[in-house]
Amino acid sequence: MLRAGAHAQCTRSRDRTPRRRDARGGETLSPDGAGDRQGGPRPPLGDAQQGPEPGRLGPIGGPAPSSGPGPSPSRCRRGTGRSCVALPWLRHDPGRRLQASCPSMDEVQARELLGFLHLDTRPDLKGQATGYILGLTGNVEGRTLLAGRPDFLEALLLLTGDRSLAVVKDSYHSLINLSVAVATHEVLAKELPVLLHRLLDPGYAFADQVCTLLSNLSREEGTCRQVFQAVQEAGLGLAWVVEAFCTEGYNKKAALHYLGPLLSNLTQLPETREFLLDRSRCVVQRLLPYTQYEASAIRRGGVIGTLRNCCFEYKYHEWLLGAEVDLLPFLLLPLAGPEEFPEAEMERLPVDLQYLPQDKQREKDPDIRKMLLEAVMLLTATKAGRQLVKEKGTYLVVRELHQWETEPDVQAACEKLIQVLIGDEPEPGMENLLEVKIPEDVEERLQHLDREEERQQGQQETQSKGPGAQMGSSGLSR
Repeated sequence: MLRAGAHAQCTRSRDRTPRRRDARGGETLSPDGAGDRQGGPRPPLGDAQQGPEPGRLGPIGGPAPSSGPGPSPSRCRRGTGRSCVALPWLRHDPGRRLQASCPSMDEVQARELLGFLHLDTRPDLKGQATGYILGLTGNVEGRTLLAGRPDFLEALLLLTGDRSLAVVKDSYHSLINLSVAVATHEVLAKELPVLLHRLLDPGYAFADQVCTLLSNLSREEGTCRQVFQAVQEAGLGLAWVVEAFCTEGYNKKAALHYLGPLLSNLTQLPETREFLLDRSRCVVQRLLPYTQYEASAIRRGGVIGTLRNCCFEYKYHEWLLGAEVDLLPFLLLPLAGPEEFPEAEMERLPVDLQYLPQDKQREKDPDIRKMLLEAVMLLTATKAGRQLVKEKGTYLVVRELHQWETEPDVQAACEKLIQVLIGDEPEPGMENLLEVKIPEDVEERLQHLDREEERQQGQQETQSKGPGAQMGSSGLSR
């Protein structure tokens, strides 16, 4: 039986790219480059390309590299191995990377390092300094150290308008790493208009880095609202975000996949959900094809997170499940496999899920599969929604998924949804499960049970990865 109040608030997007996570779940870039793709030779720091005026955060349209801004943020490296003559407390390791000799700096060292973070600093010294800072941000201690220094954050923001592409890239990647700490958001949010303006520029070579930074900033509700307000004040509003997301090749130099997580984070706010679900705009319909976007799990997961958050607005459920949107097949198709059903069962399924080919594959990412199930679960919160979801053969798809699934948390999500699909209707007055009031003591017990269930699932997952361990599924009876 679905527990009322199980989904108390909209959740933020979760990045699917393998990354280090801090205690709050933010994303940081790989500090050691393990598994990195080679990003090609680094542009010389002393190039003579025209850059922004000194003393101000650089405008959009800065110098664009002929081969793009280098490796994507998820493959960011710590820095190159140029010897540092100006900063004696750095050491140059045999792997040609700059590292901090210790995870902390005293005030004298901090002032010395900060002195190199200016637009008019000699290029080679400036590159050494930004490379060192990037190395610091690759670990928790370094991020904690720099997160409490607004002067370093302001200097890095300034250097995102530098003439050297290498300095700009290191500065952005350092800011992305630091943005997982809420303590940095107040300083970074001051430059939201400039960051959004750069993101809007179809020719800005570092738009992917800007998009990733905004995605991290919008994870927390407070800063998320600031991002939303800055988007609205930019003139084009959320319509532009959706337009840029849905336009293939909007920026020839950036994929902008992180617009998906950014949009998902923004749907924490009821204002964003109301915009996307405005029946006169036909916005949500434009997002539906991306539930099966194979080129990027980040973009795909961002869209599914957006749709899941929109499903909290239960007053739109009948419209979302109706012919005008027809959301359910887009949520179920990624969960469906090549199984064949008897003719009577096949006819119950939506047309798009009937007679799927033998090579049909399910969504590969377990986090995305879980979000899809959560979205369907939310659609069953009202009596009308439950009836529509049941009529379209949802049970058949989820039953087969449960037999195939090996991830414990996704299995648990399947079982909860199955309980709703085959269980009895709630008592009168409790038909809308999102509005049911739960006594505090009962809520505490339910939360305790949820935590215990998560702990047990974590133990099972750990045991399943041991030598010779196998995880199976008992399946659901037909």
